[in-house]
Amino acid sequence: MSLTSTITQMQSNTAIAESKQEKKTTNDITDSNMFLKLMLKQMEQQDPTEPTDNSQWLAQMAQYSSLEAMNNLNAAFSEVSDKISALSDSVTSGNVISQTLSLVGKEVTVSIPTADNDGNIYYSDVTGNVDEVSFENGDGVIKVNGQNYSLSSIKSIRP
Repeated sequence: MSLTSTITQMQSNTAIAESKQEKKTTNDITDSNMFLKLMLKQMEQQDPTEPTDNSQWLAQMAQYSSLEAMNNLNAAFSEVSDKISALSDSVTSGNVISQTLSLVGKEVTVSIPTADNDGNIYYSDVTGNVDEVSFENGDGVIKVNGQNYSLSSIKSIRP
């Protein structure tokens, strides 16, 4: 087995071992320093009669640079994804508020589930104008004929 393949095998084993370890905190400086220390150690340990080709060092640097760029890109995508998710939640919340507020003064029919003594559930309808709207735990609530109802109980809406 040549020195180059031995070094490559050592790099692979190190990378595998590190990927299995739980990472507490990492940053680019630490990762760069670790890579440079590993590269320096390889240079120190190489066989003087068969020195490693410069193109191999450049290839390793290019691989490391590519990996670092992918990690940075992944972090950026994660940040963008989080911001899009927060924006989506905000827009959804805004839509619920707008839709709920637009019901004030409209005639609605709400369907109310009721259980009889045998445990059978049947639905009765209540019709009236929406007098007031409110929000409980982020969900819209309408007041019809003095009673509060969830938006999900609305069966029909008339102007």
